[in-house]
Amino acid sequence: MLWLDDNRKKIIVNELLYWKKSRMLPDRYCDYLLALYTEGSQPKGTKKDKNEMFLYLINLIFLLLVPISALLIYFTELSIILQTAILILIIFICILFVFYFSRKAKLIHIPLISAALILLMGSVGLVSELYSDNRAILYAALVINCILWLLAGLKLKFQYLWISGTFGLMLIVISIFV
Repeated sequence: MLWLDDNRKKIIVNELLYWKKSRMLPDRYCDYLLALYTEGSQPKGTKKDKNEMFLYLINLIFLLLVPISALLIYFTELSIILQTAILILIIFICILFVFYFSRKAKLIHIPLISAALILLMGSVGLVSELYSDNRAILYAALVINCILWLLAGLKLKFQYLWISGTFGLMLIVISIFV
């Protein structure tokens, strides 16, 4: 871009950085245009910063909440009330981050999946503890979880959720009648 003077180049690069930050264009397009206007040298603002590292750390924590919840439910001697309270708190935090990330246009999938799996484990653990001899209540809890997954998948347009809900409902129906 020899025909552009430095002042115009700087304005264009700053505008592209703003578009990338506010996600007005996909990152690929912004990176391509930045490479084009800077002639291959990356400006300072386009490198991965601490916010992306923080996002990856948060997602790792949400991934670790699922096995921690399983350990809490199945391998501790805590009372069912305390287990339920802790799991409700964890699910609430996951859903809170889903709403927070959805406003910022970040990845909401990991907290959403974590909340769904923890809700499933918690409801099955609670029903198994309280109604260990009644399978109908266990099936009802599983059906409610699958319907929640199905509705959330349709509402948020996440294919994996409604497929999981539909597949779960089919498995429940098969296990009841077979």
